[in-house]
Amino acid sequence: MLPILRRLGALLALSCLPGLAPAQNTTLEVGYMPILPVAQLFVMEGEGWTEEAGLELDLTRFSSGPAMVQALAAGDLDVMYFGIGPAMVARANGVPIKVLAASIKEQIGLVARGEFAESFDGLDPKAAIARFTEEQGRKPKIATFPRGSVPDTVLRYWLAEQVGVDMDSVDIVAMGADRVQQALLAGAVDAASILEPILTTVTERDDSAKVIVRGGDMLPNQPGAVLAAREAVLKEHPQAMRKLLELHIRATQVLEEEPSRAAPHVREFVGKRLVPLATVEAALKSPSSNYLSDPHEIIDATRVMRDFQTQNGTLKKSVDIEALFDTQLYDEVSQPQGDQTS
Repeated sequence: MLPILRRLGALLALSCLPGLAPAQNTTLEVGYMPILPVAQLFVMEGEGWTEEAGLELDLTRFSSGPAMVQALAAGDLDVMYFGIGPAMVARANGVPIKVLAASIKEQIGLVARGEFAESFDGLDPKAAIARFTEEQGRKPKIATFPRGSVPDTVLRYWLAEQVGVDMDSVDIVAMGADRVQQALLAGAVDAASILEPILTTVTERDDSAKVIVRGGDMLPNQPGAVLAAREAVLKEHPQAMRKLLELHIRATQVLEEEPSRAAPHVREFVGKRLVPLATVEAALKSPSSNYLSDPHEIIDATRVMRDFQTQNGTLKKSVDIEALFDTQLYDEVSQPQGDQTS
């Protein structure tokens, strides 16, 4: 018995040495919005990858970007899956966060219904808006997310910079995602600057509805949702954040190459599981679902969005885009193994 006890004692002593202690899970407080643009989070959770990687994600659902910014300011979150708009607001207001990866780009579309959709037949957007206003005796009502959100900003940019009309030529109505869909299907609004799966759901249920302009024509390379983290978390848990980013990239590949595999995981988080699986799958295959991870691809367009929001007063304080993004971790994680230097 004594030799066995000595060996057990030696093993216990070794387990206490630095670098040899049993691996422990790292818990991260993660805030997210239940929207398709952050589908990477839903895929990695649904596939069980986070648990396998020793990551315990304590998820908190938010209904809007501003609500998540408030939680950030209170110090309640470590990691965020939300829009680039709220990320800029948080950083501009002194919250020390870094955008580590993109999640999607050009995800916004303008879906119109009824007479407003018909107004676009054979006419450019400026003429279509004027035609509708003249024939209906009122301005078209366009629903979108609250002021400063990505869908709202992209809509305003499109109207001002691409179409060349004043903001008062349309009636922009701010509301949450569920209400946008309800308002469209009830005919309470004429259009919406919105994202999937609402674009697909509305066009499936309303024969008069159609997507009249996609994100690439509204604001080229428009940034959408991002993966961001507090600077303190990056310093305190570098390996955990590296693992999370690796999983984010892996999930992006599934969304791009195997949307049918991703759809059930996404449905668990989006639409309170009331959206049919076939609709979720169709939305993931939509021209508005352009998933990516590389943060370099959205930096220039983020700068364009920042300048526009600062100009129109949506962003009260300007934000240093170079300080907002941290691409080093992505560059390290995405580098092929054979190219890594010691």
